[in-house]
Amino acid sequence: MNRRLGANKAILVIDVGGTHVKLLATGHRKRREFRSGAGMTAGQMVEAVTAMTADWKYDTVTIGYPGPIRCGRPVAEPHNLGPGWIAFDFTKAFGRPVRMINDAAMQALGDYRGGPMLFLGLGTGLGSALILDGVLVPLELAHLPYKKGRTYEEFLGLRGLKRLGRSQWEKCVWDVVALFKAALQVDEVVLGGGNALRLKALPPGSRRGENSRAFVGGFRLWDALRHPPRSR
Repeated sequence: MNRRLGANKAILVIDVGGTHVKLLATGHRKRREFRSGAGMTAGQMVEAVTAMTADWKYDTVTIGYPGPIRCGRPVAEPHNLGPGWIAFDFTKAFGRPVRMINDAAMQALGDYRGGPMLFLGLGTGLGSALILDGVLVPLELAHLPYKKGRTYEEFLGLRGLKRLGRSQWEKCVWDVVALFKAALQVDEVVLGGGNALRLKALPPGSRRGENSRAFVGGFRLWDALRHPPRSR
């Protein structure tokens, strides 16, 4: 693989979320965004992105997708968006080379500093990714059973926050961070997503990620980082 693939080319990064789609391109400092929601299809997303970036120049596209990706393609429909993502031809729709990556993995790549790291995205749902021995591994922890017949996402996602209230939700975040940190033997847990800002205190061994770093991960995907840099 050519490790300089994408070098010196302008990249559009699309961070697809359950409530908003955020955009940033090479050479621009201010991101743009529009609302997504449960009814948004892949075609509607591309149409809105194309209209909103009509004055931007870009050669390639990174899409951070809220679901599992295999061989650069979605393998499941997103839980918090409309249907039709698996079979959609994004390269044809944008007329440019496209790389897709799980959205949590994209932010993990952008937030990575070295050493074994778990990323948990506290947003509409629950994103997760692991970096171990310099290899980025997207995870799907959200829909595993946690307790009381509910999944991790049902406690740590937005619905859990609304159901439990901020204080009880934060206690669950602490519990889950301790559980996964011990199970996966990571040096740190990075807490990203919009709801990470609601935490009054951070669990031991964790730090708050910068949500803007998701764009860094999207750029890095083309800039030679098939895998994150190994820690020294």
